[in-house]
Amino acid sequence: DLIVHVRDITHPETILQKATVLSVLKNLNIPSHLLDSMVEVHNKVDLVERYKPTEENALAISALHGHGLEELKEEIEKKILTATGKKILTVNINLEGPQLSWLYKEATVQEVEVMAEDGTARVKVIIGNSALGRYKNLFPY
Repeated sequence: DLIVHVRDITHPETILQKATVLSVLKNLNIPSHLLDSMVEVHNKVDLVERYKPTEENALAISALHGHGLEELKEEIEKKILTATGKKILTVNINLEGPQLSWLYKEATVQEVEVMAEDGTARVKVIIGNSALGRYKNLFPY
């Protein structure tokens, strides 16, 4: 669903390495939509003073120090959701009903926040359009 190209930005041949990777991917007949949506990651930015990527849409990270990893995670999540046609939603449910069980079977439950005082829960899920449509039909309120 997604290609993440991580480069050592401190390597003296980093530009040539990128060209080589792109050439290999094209020779493997990787679909163009995957090449177009590829996430470009520049690693080891902690070793370059005030590093700013010159390439459009490149993310600067330091895996060693954790710099930029949250942004990378968000970008990967966004592109995967786009590629798979899924959404992240938070729904409020009644814990006495079958909604939570249904969501565990038909979607990916990420978080459940229980409000014990009123017997409800706030559920964060990753769900596809068809499953969301079925959910709305089964549980209109």
